[in-house]
Amino acid sequence: MSSRPAPPPDLAGRWLTRFFIEHLAGERAASPMTIASYRDAIKLLLTYFKDAERIPPEKLRLTDIDRPRVLRFLDWLQTERDCSTVTRNQRLAVIKSFCRYTAIEHPGHLDQITQILAIRQKNTPAQDLGHLTADEVKTLLAQPGSTSARAVRDTVLLAVAYDTGARVQELCDLNVADIRAANPITLTIRGKGSKTRYVPVMGPTARLLVDYLNHFVPHPGLAADENPLFHGPNHSRLTRSGIAKLLARHVRGVRAPDPSWARGLPVTPHTLRCSRAMHLIQVGVDLIYIRDLLGHADVSTTEIHARADAETKRKAIENAYEPLTPDTLHDWTTDTSLIGWFDSLDH
Repeated sequence: MSSRPAPPPDLAGRWLTRFFIEHLAGERAASPMTIASYRDAIKLLLTYFKDAERIPPEKLRLTDIDRPRVLRFLDWLQTERDCSTVTRNQRLAVIKSFCRYTAIEHPGHLDQITQILAIRQKNTPAQDLGHLTADEVKTLLAQPGSTSARAVRDTVLLAVAYDTGARVQELCDLNVADIRAANPITLTIRGKGSKTRYVPVMGPTARLLVDYLNHFVPHPGLAADENPLFHGPNHSRLTRSGIAKLLARHVRGVRAPDPSWARGLPVTPHTLRCSRAMHLIQVGVDLIYIRDLLGHADVSTTEIHARADAETKRKAIENAYEPLTPDTLHDWTTDTSLIGWFDSLDH
């Protein structure tokens, strides 16, 4: 009886498994959110090869993932699946990450991999950093009220979102144990790349948070480090879409009596984050501190907010402005000698 032939050593499935388990989860200690994002990108790539290239996932080889096919995949994303340029670039980044991994582990394909790594990302429109004014934020935070437990939760959630500048997923991940009851109160926020930062909560928001915790009923079956700070029915953790819907409901509540409130601005959880950054820039807080508050990896990301703030630029220019131009211009029509000279030209 003949033994079954060994599978080809460059089957993509084998290397994808090692990429996710050994490289992402093991060597890089990537967060579950990062791994899920990579997984979604690879699933789309495998779907493309199965449907468009007629190569099923179990037969896909590393040699099949070449520059022409990757370029066709990127076009397929935008034409067939109507993906944005940002999504296209993110999927390309995942493919490049996988290719860099296989270049080290399987250097025989280095020339082919180099051609894929040379694929350039498409330019994307400048990010819209629309933000609320301080008065608009104050109106929004007053909207939920305190007539019910849900209303109190919404008030505290929106206040914490603005005060800390937290990302929406970071708000979802907050647990009761992440609150350090000191003076000032500090939140432990776990951000991108499993990075942890400690953010102080300012006075008014801290008082709201303390009162909220005094009436908080923890789930009896969960430890403090598993009890979500903001939860929905049956103590289920709020999701990103849940917080987005919650915010949208209160934005509608504000705009119903006052349609001019933040007119033309789509207000999302990220808008609160941008608003906090802009307000800190406007009062002169150093970008390094704002970077640490927001959890940016590089201060250049924080600088985007500073460049977008026209009001701060106007004030800075005004403070440094030395008037050199004349206040008024001489009225030439009152100069009789000049008028006489013009009249002589007719003769």
